[in-house]
Amino acid sequence: MPLRLDIKKKLSARSDRVKCVDFHPSEPWTLAALYSGNIFIWDYNTQTLVKQLEVCNLPVRCAKFVVRKQWIATASDDMHVRVFNYNTLEKAHEFEAHSDYIRYIAIHPSLPYLLSSSDDMSIKLWDWDKNWQNTQVFEGHAHYVMMCQWNPKDTNLFCSCSLDRSIKVWGVGGGQTSSCHFTLTGHQRGVNCVEYSPGGEKPYIISGSDDRTVKIWDYQTKACIQTLSGHTNNVSYALFHPALPIILTGSEDGTVRIWHGSTYRLEATLSYFLERVWSISVLKGSNTAAIGYDEGTVVIKLGSEEPVASMHSGKIIWAKGNEIQTANLKLVDEGVTGREGEKMPLSIKDMGAAEVFPQYVAHHPNGRLFAVCGDGEFVIYTAQALRNKSYGPALEFVWAHSGSYATRDSAGKITVFQDFKESFSFKPPYVVEEIFGGRLLGVRGGDFICFYDWTEYRLIRRIDVVPKTVIWSDDGSNVVLVCAESFYVLKHDKEAVVAVLATGGQVDEDGIEVAFDLQNEMSDKVVSGIWVGDCFVYISQAQRLTCLVAGSQETLAHLDRVQYLLGYMADQSKLFLIDKELNVTPYTLHMALVEYQTAIMKKDFQTAESFFGQLPESLHNRVARFLENQGYQSEALQISKDDEHRFELATQLGKLQMAADIIMTISAQANPAMPPRGKWKNLGDVALEQGDFALAKRCFSEAKDLGALFLLYTSAGDAEGVLSTARMAEEAQIANIACLCYILLGKVKSALQVLIKVNRLPEACFFARTYCPSELTAVVKLWKGDLGTVNQAVADSLADPEKYPDLFPDFNLTMAAEKAFEARLARCPPSANSYSTAKELLDMDVLEELKQLGPDGFQRKLLGGSPAAAPAADFAPPPRAAPAPAPAPAPAPAPA
Repeated sequence: MPLRLDIKKKLSARSDRVKCVDFHPSEPWTLAALYSGNIFIWDYNTQTLVKQLEVCNLPVRCAKFVVRKQWIATASDDMHVRVFNYNTLEKAHEFEAHSDYIRYIAIHPSLPYLLSSSDDMSIKLWDWDKNWQNTQVFEGHAHYVMMCQWNPKDTNLFCSCSLDRSIKVWGVGGGQTSSCHFTLTGHQRGVNCVEYSPGGEKPYIISGSDDRTVKIWDYQTKACIQTLSGHTNNVSYALFHPALPIILTGSEDGTVRIWHGSTYRLEATLSYFLERVWSISVLKGSNTAAIGYDEGTVVIKLGSEEPVASMHSGKIIWAKGNEIQTANLKLVDEGVTGREGEKMPLSIKDMGAAEVFPQYVAHHPNGRLFAVCGDGEFVIYTAQALRNKSYGPALEFVWAHSGSYATRDSAGKITVFQDFKESFSFKPPYVVEEIFGGRLLGVRGGDFICFYDWTEYRLIRRIDVVPKTVIWSDDGSNVVLVCAESFYVLKHDKEAVVAVLATGGQVDEDGIEVAFDLQNEMSDKVVSGIWVGDCFVYISQAQRLTCLVAGSQETLAHLDRVQYLLGYMADQSKLFLIDKELNVTPYTLHMALVEYQTAIMKKDFQTAESFFGQLPESLHNRVARFLENQGYQSEALQISKDDEHRFELATQLGKLQMAADIIMTISAQANPAMPPRGKWKNLGDVALEQGDFALAKRCFSEAKDLGALFLLYTSAGDAEGVLSTARMAEEAQIANIACLCYILLGKVKSALQVLIKVNRLPEACFFARTYCPSELTAVVKLWKGDLGTVNQAVADSLADPEKYPDLFPDFNLTMAAEKAFEARLARCPPSANSYSTAKELLDMDVLEELKQLGPDGFQRKLLGGSPAAAPAADFAPPPRAAPAPAPAPAPAPAPA
């Protein structure tokens, strides 16, 4: 049976020939060393080039990350080793290491050592803590030394391979020169690559050769235990995957081959048509692999990173490689369990090694057994100890709700077992892609899924969707079909199905129509999910933990890393999540809350009230949010304990006085330096819309919203309000509102003072010239003084009406007009009912009227009297003094 390895390409980047690739252990970076003399760093998540660096003009044959020093170490054909800081790309060190091309460098996992192997047939050990001193030389190969690798189990040992057809194992620390411990021979041509089995669990070395074979050696017995043949050209790279039971080999035939790590069977052949393969690298703790080709770099993801785990009643079983481990959540300390969203310290117990490599683990519905499936076989074990209960061949294995189970073989035949004995088998009339367990047996074809009865080969219903997962509720009444871009929630009517079968009712080619009823179709991508009562809890691709109740979604938490739902414990009201490193994280979900929300959605308010009494007060705000989303704002207002939320609800419901009281409560608790002015503003807008002007005035005053107050007071003709707004605006130095308020009140001198205070002197001068000429001389002096600090010549060109009256014609008339308007304002402002007559004054030509009526007559007209025309002689202008000559502008400065 082939391993179920989903292979997805994460990066495909074309470049010059790539001689070496390496992964950064924490950043999503792939390092590529190029034959052109450059190194590239690619981000394989975003498929972008993050950094690039020109090392030299000759090929760079090897480059490695040294993360603990934030370095990249390179080896090139100019016989130099160079070290760069990968953050700044500055060169940290450079030295000539060999007398011929350097083929490979290997970084010690913990000590400050770098090994280099060369065409000069030697291997050298360098210590960067001793200023890159060459502390040992290893000689013994009779041809180019192509590669060297440290032993992960004993880091004082390393192996090397050469075109002399041999593999040698060496030890460090034996003086300046050392001889090899032993030699492995068996290849017919030169050996290009060598690698230890990761983790040191198996005493194996793998090698690839120009004889087109890959050999696996036991370095304890010094024997070749397997030879892999299949490549049609030189094998350039071979290694064991650190997480999956596979071997990856690359060749100059342009292919990467994937072999089973235990059976050595060829599982897959990959070809990306980028010519010859030169290098392969794998990322520890991940399923990601990088491949270096003649024409670029490819990063692939092998299989799923979803942990192989199952949980039942607080007992967790997971697979770590071939090892089966267990943990019991009920044994965790109470104080630790309550930490929301934090990794739990679990006591993990090793159960032993499974007989197959687990790709699927699932508990029996009663929890006393669990099944493992992989390598084309299934094994059922007891949950207390790893004792074999049953086994057999299977590509897939699924449990039924009753404890029956079904398997699928490579020919597409499905076999159902009852009480560990074969009950019946069938081969559907279509290509079977996947099977699913639960209340019914799901069988997915090309573009549909069929559900069958567990007791006999009987089609219950065909549904034309292509689910990747089928998730049943515990009672079998609900099921979710998770598709690639969305998911469907269906109601399963068991009684209706039984009734149709018992009475021989109509069953068409698609099965029993009443078997399922579509409840919801949700456009969200589900990573994993479980049912908790009638609530479907799932993790979306955006890593949101979401609760779906009767079509209503609620986000429970935003996750900080990729996690998967493991199970739920009702007695602790906890959901448990697991990540790829097998860390378990709890999140709270009260069953009473789920039942309450379900009852509300069904409009069963009496039942909902009974569950509400079981909820702790800490959940009341969450319940209030839920009720608001369902349109029950009034009930939400009664329940909510959050003043912010209560304010929103009171505003929505039009309970404005309550909203104002809530703001006062918030203000009492808030920082005095940060009053809740935004809420006063929002409430004032609502009050204004509803015609509650008294509350609107209060709100806008608290909010210091001068624009709204100006609108409100001018619309209502409230002179006192306009005056208070002017004073508030003046304090806040909002000159436009203050000035406008004073003008509307006729207090032109106050408006002028506002302009002067904010240093708007040019505007103040023109304003005084028009409305209060008696102040013009003083303002001109201020303007000239201010302007003189910038340009005295321009300041001197400003004319003052006292010195140059001829430049200000009819200035005495404007002075008389100012006095008349002041007298009118002093008597009393016009009432609203006099608007029809007062409005005529707006179009009056003041200077013309003054000339005709004289100052006294004009004033009587403004005050409402009936003036008579004054004789012209009575209003002769006073004799003018001889005007002083206007100041000439200062001459322009001579050019420098």
